[in-house]
Amino acid sequence: MSGAGTPDFFYREAQRLGYVARSAFKLLQIQKQYKLIKPGSSILDLGCAPGAWLQVACQCLGPLNNGGAVVGIDIKKVKVPSLHCDARVQTVSANVMNLCKHQVRALSPKGHRHQVNSDSSPDDSGVLQHGGHLVIKLLESEDVQEFSQICKPLFRKASWLRPKATRSSSREIYLICQGLKSVGRIRF
Repeated sequence: MSGAGTPDFFYREAQRLGYVARSAFKLLQIQKQYKLIKPGSSILDLGCAPGAWLQVACQCLGPLNNGGAVVGIDIKKVKVPSLHCDARVQTVSANVMNLCKHQVRALSPKGHRHQVNSDSSPDDSGVLQHGGHLVIKLLESEDVQEFSQICKPLFRKASWLRPKATRSSSREIYLICQGLKSVGRIRF
């Protein structure tokens, strides 16, 4: 078992493959199991530092001509990693809690809405659109079930996952919410 900061298999693999952090393997596992990111998707990564999920999200979009966009927002200034990222990735240094919903939507390139599918209408006002997906990282506690109770009725499916790349000493767990049912019922 490795402690925090101790180089382990996932740390060494991240270094070898050019990912800025071991957390890349968490999104890789989520993507492999749930296939949330499709070519042409728009992804919003809140709390994107250090940028490993930006790298994986961009890779999942496929070749540049597939389109799509990845926007990362973090309080810290995050430089877009040069490896595994292309022109579809941008970062913004801001406290997302201080941004209005229209400011977050404005970050998406014209013609793209975050996780839009063909069932969404152009006048939908949410950031997460009908059919969109949401991944929430939480720390295990008695409060995590509240998130599940809030999300389950709003999404087609909600599942818990503790990725293999999570350190044994960590209490983090992910709530994977697939297929937002109705944009009128959720506000971010």
